[in-house]
Amino acid sequence: MTARAAAVLRENDMGTWTRASPTLYPHQWSWDSAFIAIGLAHLDTGRAAAEIRSLLEHQWENGKIPHIVFNPGAPPESYFPGPEHWASAADGPDDPAMTSGLCQPPVHAMAALRILHIAEARGEGAGEAREFLVEVYPKLFAWHRFLATERDPEGSGLVTIFHPWESGTDNSPRWTPALERVEVGQIPDYERADLEHVDPSERPTGQEYDRFIWLVDVIKEAGCDDAVLYEKCPFLAKDVLASAILVRANEALLEIAEIADAPEEDMTTVRAWIERGRGGLEERWEPDLGLCSDYDLRAGETLAARTIAGFAPLIAGGGNPEHLRALLRVFDSRVFTGNLDLRWPLPPSTSPDEEGFQPRSYWRGPVWPVMNWLLWWSLCRLGENKRADRLRAYSLAQLLDGRFGEYYEPFTGEALGSGDQSWTAAVALDWLAHEEVAQSP
Repeated sequence: MTARAAAVLRENDMGTWTRASPTLYPHQWSWDSAFIAIGLAHLDTGRAAAEIRSLLEHQWENGKIPHIVFNPGAPPESYFPGPEHWASAADGPDDPAMTSGLCQPPVHAMAALRILHIAEARGEGAGEAREFLVEVYPKLFAWHRFLATERDPEGSGLVTIFHPWESGTDNSPRWTPALERVEVGQIPDYERADLEHVDPSERPTGQEYDRFIWLVDVIKEAGCDDAVLYEKCPFLAKDVLASAILVRANEALLEIAEIADAPEEDMTTVRAWIERGRGGLEERWEPDLGLCSDYDLRAGETLAARTIAGFAPLIAGGGNPEHLRALLRVFDSRVFTGNLDLRWPLPPSTSPDEEGFQPRSYWRGPVWPVMNWLLWWSLCRLGENKRADRLRAYSLAQLLDGRFGEYYEPFTGEALGSGDQSWTAAVALDWLAHEEVAQSP
């Protein structure tokens, strides 16, 4: 499996960055690249650093890391909406590569620090990895500051998103009520490139995609200005998953700040972000579900749904111990991993008990290896080693088909979406090397 996973990353290697997959995703995605860097570190820590460095080269002046850096060599028809669709979104980086105007969950500081830990475990490249962290610290700090200020002007500790794509969980039932409230205006005819590569049953519906494209046009019309979008964007939500990831990323940023000998003022600011983030997640606790829920700012309503995002407090760590125990009970229950019909006891992206569950449709039911990795990593940090080991073992068993699918049908174990998915191969490499890394200084 190690050899096969490494081959997938080599196949998708574009020099200094990695495409998400050979066909469906020919560009560089923000949080994909962070996970990919973790896998690459087990092969070449210098190449792993280059992965994150290449993404940060396209960071916007306000600190935002765009969710896509477009590959100029990809055929225009290979992905929609492509660079030509985003061309009128101004305010991007002053370089020839075009980017989208959205962002994604901030896994990057976690990945950057992981590169150092892996280098230490391998006994080579640790010095270069530390130099890399010193180099990228200011950009990572600017990225987190953007999320903590421009994407949270209320100071709630929760990240605001303007589009479901910014959550990384595009068509999840967690966004259905907010998305259905979006009134779609006139949009030009378009052709979806994704349906040429993947069965339509595995992708968002045409109705969902119309809303996605309409929101893109709204965001472009606003010049991707966060202040304007707070006033005008019909989709405005607090994302608990991105917020939890930001808490953990801020913990990683604190360690990086010490290595970079950052000003104490920076570290005080980051500590405040961590505390505020955990507080914000506590505010979104839903006792009836035993999960955390997103919030629709436009409608002033909780977006309660049994999805994998509800485990946000597990990812953030800390917080209310009683809530953490409740989350673990839900995780183990028939609502998620305890469902006896599952091929493997792995968490579906949406609970089979949730209205809107669809076992083959993207984030409406399939199991995502990358989310299994995030939960495994979080359980390790909570000291839940037995659960973590079980999750890792079954996740690797799921990947024995050698396809490294984007996501998997929860009841049959069939690989779905795009095959040879880079971040799936990357997390497999990290799982396979776990014992070695765990014993590092």
